[in-house]
Amino acid sequence: MIFRAVFGKDKFLRISFLLKIICACIILNSFQSQAQFLQSKSGKVTFFSEAPIENIEASSNSVIALIDSENGEIAIKVFLRSFEFEKALMQEHFNENYVESDKYPSANFKGEIVDFKGLFKLQKKEFSIKGVLDLHGVKKERTVIAKLVELNSGNLQLQSNFKIACKDHDIKIPKILWKNIAEEIEVSLVIPLKPKEL
Repeated sequence: MIFRAVFGKDKFLRISFLLKIICACIILNSFQSQAQFLQSKSGKVTFFSEAPIENIEASSNSVIALIDSENGEIAIKVFLRSFEFEKALMQEHFNENYVESDKYPSANFKGEIVDFKGLFKLQKKEFSIKGVLDLHGVKKERTVIAKLVELNSGNLQLQSNFKIACKDHDIKIPKILWKNIAEEIEVSLVIPLKPKEL
């Protein structure tokens, strides 16, 4: 080989050994970078409004989420037009009259896990996530309770239930409809997580 002829046998072996170490470090760093972030592109969010005249429920299976497993930072996004309702008229009113999804296309949450000491220490335990919910152009600090569950596949699933007051995000409900739509909406999140692909 050319390298062996130029550098000699001993130097060639040392160079070959160093190259193997460098390659191993690159591969290890790649795995660590991949393992650092957990992501989802198919999380599910459901909201439920319980009122005297009718109950309203809608869901979306297009929640995007990213968690940094080293520091517990978390980001969640859902496009509001991805919510599906039982009645088409409800869906139209939701997008046009209430959340104004053409003007504010998504709801976003950015925050971090409180007292974070590693994801594995959080499994099957309830913990707090503190951050800012940006909905309908209004940012509101929120602290929600969540739980991590290990699935049969070995991946993790983030689960959370909380309530959102319409007035907190300037979502106005006409007085004539106060018996149709609750002032507080119950929200349920189920987000399967897996290592982020490079």
